[in-house]
Amino acid sequence: MTSPLWEVFVRSRRGLSHTHVGSLRAPDAHMALRNARDVYTRRQEGTSIWVVPSSQIVASSPQEKDSFFDPAGDKPYRHPTFYEVPEGLTHL
Repeated sequence: MTSPLWEVFVRSRRGLSHTHVGSLRAPDAHMALRNARDVYTRRQEGTSIWVVPSSQIVASSPQEKDSFFDPAGDKPYRHPTFYEVPEGLTHL
């Protein structure tokens, strides 16, 4: 039996977001975390690692882009052009 597939996310420095860096196979979360450290942070570039079972990730499909994101198009208040900025305002 093949080990589960894990997605690996690394935060390179404090304050930055975690970034997907790759995938690996491991029998459990503990081993996935250790393997991710060895494979993806060999030069000590990471400060934090997340491992997530690939089977737990839910994503939208690129083919559904138009229908999935279309509802946001009819909400003009989400666009900065909807608001009037008072004259003399220096900081938003």
